[in-house]
Amino acid sequence: MKSTVVLGLLGSVLDAGAGAGRWDRWRPSVGLCQQESLLIHRFELLHPPAHATLARAVASDLSTVSPETEVRLHPIDLRDPWDFEEVYGALHEFARAYAFDPEREDYLIHITTGTHVQQICLFLLAESHHLPGKLVQTSPPRKREPGVAGHYSVIDLDLSRYDRIASRFRLEEREGISFLKGGIDTANPTFNRLIERIEQVAIASKEAILLMGPTGAGKSCLARRIYELKRARRQVAGEFIEVNCAVLRGDAAMSTLFGHVKGAFTGAVAARDGLLRRANNGLLLLDEIGELGLDEQAMLLRAIEEGVFRPMGSDTEVRTDFQLIAGTNRDLRQRVRDGRFRDDLLARIDLWTFRLPGLRERPEDIEPNFDYELARVAERTGQRVTAGREARSRFLRFATSVEALWSGNFRDLGGAVARMATMAAGGRISLELVEEEIARLRASWTDPEPDAGEAVLDEMLGRDRVAALDRFDRVQLTEVVAVCRAARSLSDAGRTLFAASRTRKKAANDADRLRKYLARYGLQWDDVARRA
Repeated sequence: MKSTVVLGLLGSVLDAGAGAGRWDRWRPSVGLCQQESLLIHRFELLHPPAHATLARAVASDLSTVSPETEVRLHPIDLRDPWDFEEVYGALHEFARAYAFDPEREDYLIHITTGTHVQQICLFLLAESHHLPGKLVQTSPPRKREPGVAGHYSVIDLDLSRYDRIASRFRLEEREGISFLKGGIDTANPTFNRLIERIEQVAIASKEAILLMGPTGAGKSCLARRIYELKRARRQVAGEFIEVNCAVLRGDAAMSTLFGHVKGAFTGAVAARDGLLRRANNGLLLLDEIGELGLDEQAMLLRAIEEGVFRPMGSDTEVRTDFQLIAGTNRDLRQRVRDGRFRDDLLARIDLWTFRLPGLRERPEDIEPNFDYELARVAERTGQRVTAGREARSRFLRFATSVEALWSGNFRDLGGAVARMATMAAGGRISLELVEEEIARLRASWTDPEPDAGEAVLDEMLGRDRVAALDRFDRVQLTEVVAVCRAARSLSDAGRTLFAASRTRKKAANDADRLRKYLARYGLQWDDVARRA
């Protein structure tokens, strides 16, 4: 059973009383502890320092009527209890400093005492989860009703229905959105709407979140920021646990995720908890979840649905309670069709699915991210680095052109800025450094990756069809698919692939040319566009 804790303000008028006659009148704080159906284990009584004597008297009376209740007094200095800014600031600071423990305690916020401004502030702090509890209101006994305990009611208000009250949260909501974006002033409207929706879901839901998108799009960074945002709102108390499923195989995968007992397999010389147990009351990020084996998928599904799993070699089940964020650059529905991913697990993690766009899809955001990466360099090294006007302009023109593939997305951009900043003499990036970096990026994007490329072709065409192709055709098709996956549209991909020959034509139709090329292999644009 959880303990019940009341947080309330001292009523300098309603709670006052002296002599034996005070027991003949209704006093809200005392009356709350006299309720037969409500056992209060602790009462946190907030009061102005000037009313310390009254606070001690009320605390003594609370102990008299409810010996089970521990009373704690908290002096809060308010010059003007009717000043909204001062009251909200003081109560907000109290909420931030208080060691809430929602796993073991239930909280009731008493709103009967105090000025109306103080009561409103308690409303707002409860609604924003700074005070993680329900509101409780007390009222005096009705006429001809015996006793002076009165009545109480627990209130669960949906303040979002009231525009003027809801508007007080807009600033905090904007701060939450900015936090999820890393403080970067992004301009892409689609991305900004996406982050707004993720912020709403992260605060309101404990269900699994699926983050999709190409490698380097920022899935891991966003997951960590979601955790930090929820932790600031006291919605999680445990750790942030991150694991890349692409590196897990066999017994190591089972052991890493679910733990094992001593002797469970060869080499298991000691017991291991596993990451699901470590993530209890926290947030678990399973990046590249599409690479997880089917056996691990089955155990993970049970852990999500029932909150239990069995470590390797153990006859005893372990309970866990975590929120899952899954990341993938794969088409999980295609993997379900291929028999490589469980459809019931996909259904379970597909409630909130968000696709993060690649860098090429957000050209408006390249400049603010360029500045953000420069700021990160300064933070790491303690040295401020800038780019000359001509150098900056040259790099941004290249970065936003169709020539820039950004196949590694923000990892490519971060690496480019880090290299230029490291070589910048006197902390200033020159035009010469920019040209060197552009040449390096071009070379890295044109280097063939036959193993990775042929794996993509295997997935699209099937291994037998790929094996039947001449090596020349495989290399060419791999390059075409890579350009298509990085492009924003069919026309964009066509312009990149036929950049040289199109200059010699009066009326080039690059999109149609590319469409016909793909059709030779039974492919359409939707089969290859941003496919991961």
